[in-house]
Amino acid sequence: MPNRSLCSTNHIGAITNTARTTMYAYAKTRAEKEAWRLAKESGMDLVVVNPSFVVGPLLAPQPTSSLRMILAITKGARGEYPNTTQGFVHIDDVVAAHILVMEESKASGRLTRSSSAAHWSQIIEMLRAKYPSYSYESECSRQKGDNNTHTMDTSKIAQLGFPPFKTLEKMFNDCNTSFQEKAFL
Repeated sequence: MPNRSLCSTNHIGAITNTARTTMYAYAKTRAEKEAWRLAKESGMDLVVVNPSFVVGPLLAPQPTSSLRMILAITKGARGEYPNTTQGFVHIDDVVAAHILVMEESKASGRLTRSSSAAHWSQIIEMLRAKYPSYSYESECSRQKGDNNTHTMDTSKIAQLGFPPFKTLEKMFNDCNTSFQEKAFL
């Protein structure tokens, strides 16, 4: 049987205590485990691209769940912002990573896609400086999240020749510009 490549995506979004998020993460984890099992059984190569919190312009008529969260935080409509530090990645970097792993025969295993990690308070501060007219959440959630400064190891995909990631400023500017163009802001 020929050795074929598969590509899967595992979105790692904001961690909250809701059943919906928990079930989503559980389903994505189970799906990846099943993909690895099937790949092993059939002799296929599997490369998994694991993006962090995906940000950037809207690609569909309505915002995704991740972009709805950013929109709600920008409008001050959630009541609070998440008390967590997490990685963010531009949608263009996610797309480019998928193309790279499909074309590069040296790609293997799990590849992390993440630009910078930041606490949501830093994201709001950055957005407020550029877009001061919006309400923004001002209350940090009391629910403790991961507040540790950290980075995600992206060396494996960098070794395949992936260019530098887009910055936090670029991904959130593209996101808010898209919200404005589509009259969400």
